[in-house]
Amino acid sequence: MIVVIGSINMDLVLRVPRMPLPGETLTGGAFRTIPGGKGANQAVACARLSGKVAGAQQVAMVGCVGDDAFGATLRAALVGDGIIDSHITTLPGVASGIASILVDDNGQNSIVIAGGANDLLSPAHIDAAKELIEQADIVVLQLETPMATIVHAIKLARSLGKTVVLNPAPAASLPDGVLELVDYLIPNEIEAAMLAGVSPEGADAKALAAALQKLGSDNVIITLGSKGVHAALYGGDFTFPAEVVQAVDTTAAGDTFIGGFVAGLASGMDEAEAIQQGQRAAAWSVTKPGAQTSIPHLHELF
Repeated sequence: MIVVIGSINMDLVLRVPRMPLPGETLTGGAFRTIPGGKGANQAVACARLSGKVAGAQQVAMVGCVGDDAFGATLRAALVGDGIIDSHITTLPGVASGIASILVDDNGQNSIVIAGGANDLLSPAHIDAAKELIEQADIVVLQLETPMATIVHAIKLARSLGKTVVLNPAPAASLPDGVLELVDYLIPNEIEAAMLAGVSPEGADAKALAAALQKLGSDNVIITLGSKGVHAALYGGDFTFPAEVVQAVDTTAAGDTFIGGFVAGLASGMDEAEAIQQGQRAAAWSVTKPGAQTSIPHLHELF
């Protein structure tokens, strides 16, 4: 089983010809509401990329939504992908999290998040899900919920002998000692540079990965967008070139990569095969609009 602990948002997506300047008003294009949130996106990607074959991994989500229309829609979307929702908590009198997303004509995005119910995911919710986490092979986390809860969940998962995957996004500093508890750290270049304490300008992926390994993380996989992936693993350093595609919307590309990678590991792939599955899925996703609407199913990749 794969357990994903993290955020569940409704994405409010607006197409724009370009990003507005400060104080500028633009006329946008199509507007859509699409289920998202880094945690939920990664859970959906894990579920869809595990396939629908005998022995496919179960995926469970631990998170919070509000008792509003968005919350009901978000839960239904996850259940519709076969994700176990027994530890998705509906909080009374609280709004569900939202992300306001602008997507320009080049497929690049700009995102502002209001955490809502995600900000109230607590260590107590993690403890309540201990029995679920005990059943997991892999536990996946991000940084869109409170840091104290994330650290508590990582420590619990590690104490139970689980493989811990951390996507340190949005970029934030981590408490001392946390990286030592992470089996796979998967940042992008900006997040890697922030964790390493260096400027992202001109930063070298190999040097960033080495710096993060020195801080304690055994395996560091840095996503580089159109430049591919750099992986610093037990077996050495490897670079995986990206597939060339015409990007329409990069929203959730990183989440899709993580889902493909984790689903691959859980199905018995080696790390290189799992990385390549994640890349293939991410490349497919950027050719489609939206977050969960762009995440492929396994059969679509072959």
